[in-house]
Amino acid sequence: MTRYILRRLLQVIPVFIGTTLLVYYMVFALPGDPIAALFGDKQPPQSVIDALRAQYHLDEPFWVQYGLFLRNLVTFNLGVDFTQQPIAATLGRIFPVTAMLAVEALIIEAAFGVTFGLFAGLRKGKLFDSTVLVMSLVVIAVPTFVLGFVLQVVIGVQLGWARPTVGADADWGTLVLPAIVLGLGSFAYVLRLTRTSVLENMHSDYVRTATAKGLSRQRVVMTHILRNSMIPVVTFLGADLGGLMGGAIVVEGIFNVPGVGNKLFQAVLRGEGPTVVVIVSVLVLVFVVANLLVDLLYAWLDPRIRYEK
Repeated sequence: MTRYILRRLLQVIPVFIGTTLLVYYMVFALPGDPIAALFGDKQPPQSVIDALRAQYHLDEPFWVQYGLFLRNLVTFNLGVDFTQQPIAATLGRIFPVTAMLAVEALIIEAAFGVTFGLFAGLRKGKLFDSTVLVMSLVVIAVPTFVLGFVLQVVIGVQLGWARPTVGADADWGTLVLPAIVLGLGSFAYVLRLTRTSVLENMHSDYVRTATAKGLSRQRVVMTHILRNSMIPVVTFLGADLGGLMGGAIVVEGIFNVPGVGNKLFQAVLRGEGPTVVVIVSVLVLVFVVANLLVDLLYAWLDPRIRYEK
């Protein structure tokens, strides 16, 4: 198992380099001068522009800029953004907010998606199953920004059950409504994936054997059907954690969440290559670590994988 984890960790290196190189090149290729954009309509002295370009190494070729970025990243010297704020301090302030939002959305989609999917699979063809399938299609069809504005107005403004905007004091309670909006899209996929997996496992040999031995219906469902049905669901949830953090730009914009999505959007607009790549690098690491944890969970969900290892 240790060798397996080491091998997976070594796979992170080419993924990390390839991802950061691609993102850095895309930011590098953006048209316009980010230094000139800082001053708007005002034209500063050329000496000021040259000093800022030298400070951020924008006067260097692409490969030199990328090499300096990797060196600074390895030495944990993330530098400052175009507003002279330390990137490490900014990331330390905004990353926990987006992490809370993503984890809360993941809990919501996993709890409700698995529960609804399990009952829909056990009641195939009945009213509950048909209703859940139609509901999931509606959730998938409605864009996130439309769903966010509707819930913000109805739940936040008209009913007053939650704060319509989060603001600087984001915590688990104020992030509930944005987390619901962020997790609803994935909730529909978890629901349908769980339902399909339950239907497949209901007719497996080990389920028929457990039933023939006289085990209770609850034990057959929870121990044999649900546990084996969770393998593809856990795979999806592990990959979705990184997707939730990266896809929080729209939701954070609607609910004014001071997180990674807002900062990433602003950095792209200003052409802040180092800031964008640092944020993306963190998201890549989250994605890789989440998938590593998913692989380790396989051994617990399916003993056959543990015995093979």
